[in-house]
Amino acid sequence: MAHPTQLGFQDAASPVMEELLHFHDHALMIVFLISTLVLYIIVAMVSTKLTNKYILDSQEIEIVWTVLPAVILVLIALPSLRILYLMDEINDPHLTIKAMGHQWYWSYEYTDYEDLGFDSYMVPTQDLTPGMFRLLETDHRMVVPMESPVRVLVSAEDVLHSWAVPSLGVKMDAVPGRLNQTAFIASRPGVFYGQCSEICGANHSFMPIVVEAVPLKHFESWSSLMLEDA
Repeated sequence: MAHPTQLGFQDAASPVMEELLHFHDHALMIVFLISTLVLYIIVAMVSTKLTNKYILDSQEIEIVWTVLPAVILVLIALPSLRILYLMDEINDPHLTIKAMGHQWYWSYEYTDYEDLGFDSYMVPTQDLTPGMFRLLETDHRMVVPMESPVRVLVSAEDVLHSWAVPSLGVKMDAVPGRLNQTAFIASRPGVFYGQCSEICGANHSFMPIVVEAVPLKHFESWSSLMLEDA
């Protein structure tokens, strides 16, 4: 998760998020190069009184500064489109979970099981124990098996919400009357935190999301225990 004074993204916990981080670095390097070139040109124009009559009207330079930006845009657009299609691709998910947004909590339903579902509320500050994060911890975590494709169906019951977990590279709007879907693969075990990313009301910032990725055998034990309690 994020920590104080952090300037970059959170550590990637899914293949898609790793691709997003690589694309971010790729685009940022292009921005740095362009900024350096523009700054050099500005400094050169301000600091010298010399002029060149061949530069005042040059077809070659006009061709370069027309073609070069087009090439740069293509270098940015191609990997961007590739990641966009990867994020929309959902093939044979091993598990499907329905996340329903309410004011102001999330409810989860494991649709592959008959009676496996629960509400997930934020843990109040006075009930926090050592090791818990304020405004981010929930009383019930969404447990998923690691290294397995998980599909999340996202909707809302009252107003607009948004189900977002930055470490997994997931952000999907929850719209009342509409069922959106997204998918992720947790590439390592861990606990990943997120929040509602939509201004959905007075307590919209207090709708934390906690996804816990565990090995498959641990997930099976957890699901069996939850079904027995139900």
